[in-house]
Amino acid sequence: MTDTTTPRPELPDHLSADPRSPHHIAAVFEHDIGIRFNDKERSDVEEYCISEGWVKVPAGKTLDRKGKPLLLKLKGKVEAFYR
Repeated sequence: MTDTTTPRPELPDHLSADPRSPHHIAAVFEHDIGIRFNDKERSDVEEYCISEGWVKVPAGKTLDRKGKPLLLKLKGKVEAFYR
């Protein structure tokens, strides 16, 4: 049975998990989001853009000079969906 009390907002073309990013939409993160990259579901995506076909994922445990994870940009087929 699905929860129909709060309607889900439409998933944007470009979304970031970083709250300081202009592409962060808090209402979308109230729901469980899934990302399929090159037909495989990924759980480590920090940012994506469907129209440009890329995702940003952490590069292991490597951190940048501000202490945030260093991100790699991978190109391919991107699909976003609600779980």
